[in-house]
Amino acid sequence: MAKTKFLVTGGLGLIGHNVVKMLQAKKHEVHVIDAFTTYGTTDKQELENLYNHRLKKIHKNTQIYKEDICIPEIDQIFASYQPDVVIHLASFPREAAVKQNPVEAARTMCVGTANILDCCRRAKTKKLVYISSSMVYGDFDHAKELDQLNPSGQYSIWKIAGEELVNEYKRTTKQDTVILRPTAVYGELDISDRVIGTFFKRAFENETLNVNGKDETLDFTHVDDTAKGIVQASVTNVTGVYNLSRQKPVKIKDVADKIVKLVGKGKVKVREKQDGMPSRGTLDCEKAKKAFKFAPKIDIDKGLKTYYGWLKDSIYGTEKTVQSATK
Repeated sequence: MAKTKFLVTGGLGLIGHNVVKMLQAKKHEVHVIDAFTTYGTTDKQELENLYNHRLKKIHKNTQIYKEDICIPEIDQIFASYQPDVVIHLASFPREAAVKQNPVEAARTMCVGTANILDCCRRAKTKKLVYISSSMVYGDFDHAKELDQLNPSGQYSIWKIAGEELVNEYKRTTKQDTVILRPTAVYGELDISDRVIGTFFKRAFENETLNVNGKDETLDFTHVDDTAKGIVQASVTNVTGVYNLSRQKPVKIKDVADKIVKLVGKGKVKVREKQDGMPSRGTLDCEKAKKAFKFAPKIDIDKGLKTYYGWLKDSIYGTEKTVQSATK
């Protein structure tokens, strides 16, 4: 693909800023829409710290629109920029954040997605890439793209709603769309309240790492691999639905044990599995491998070491405060 104009919503999130960085490394033009939101659950100072470091990884002259994707004025960005490809990452990040603020989550994930799709329609965008989630499968051991969807919780319901909006957009506009379903993404510059971030934080503070269910697994996928998959799907002439994962499910307890060993502090406690939480195995990614050569490289041991190397010198080390990225 020749030089392309990309617009990335949620482009300063964990996955988003890596996608932007990789697209820019390929010499594409990239603009970003990001609301700099805490979702009502994330510590503001921590998020500002992360935004500052994420901004350092992308070009200084990147056009960043600090906007809510739900507002009508987003259409003006599309009209002036005329993006070729839109990568829609803007979303609430997980079920816990949705539960804390369900109305705003529904607004962002449904109204916001509908607004982005309408802007794409008006601008005649060549391709839309929508980032969904493995949570749409509910309980699964080895999920394939054609498996029946079985949502558990509002987060997965809104992700499925987004997929259906994308399907209707494709049907009515005949424009190209891709739906990607990543899982258990982790890595440097992530917030500290996801599974691995929480485990590291508790280990640093010599506290207990609580594991809900002794046999529960996750197909932990490093953010670099996830972002690369998104970029590959975006720059390749493909459409359809694709899973993105490491394809190496790991027991959550084993990950907790690895983190305690890395940090040298903390202890692991196994509790009963939480009611209502789906059990997740691995995603079948054969379709993505064939379509755009998706090939994740980073195993859990390497990923945890890299994550630890960053964490010990930043949030939990000497760096406690930084100038706000949002001013």
